[in-house]
Amino acid sequence: MCRNIKTLFNFDPPVTNEEVQAASLQFVRKISGFNKPSKGNEAAFLTAIEEIAGISMRLLHSLDTSAPPKNREEEAAKAKARAAERFGA
Repeated sequence: MCRNIKTLFNFDPPVTNEEVQAASLQFVRKISGFNKPSKGNEAAFLTAIEEIAGISMRLLHSLDTSAPPKNREEEAAKAKARAAERFGA
């Protein structure tokens, strides 16, 4: 899985459309192998991003959990600490 795609479920505040769009873009880039598609593939590329974003939003809104929402800042700090340990930065 692409490391740039982050978990979007069960956060406070809830996921935004921009976050879902960004994750959808990363997913389409990963499976297509294109960072930026050619003009001939651009329409299919953009359509895929929009469709995946829509499906993702429906999924996120339909999920349910009894776990308390995660704090974005705390999760970002944990990820930064993991990266520092992994890469020695």
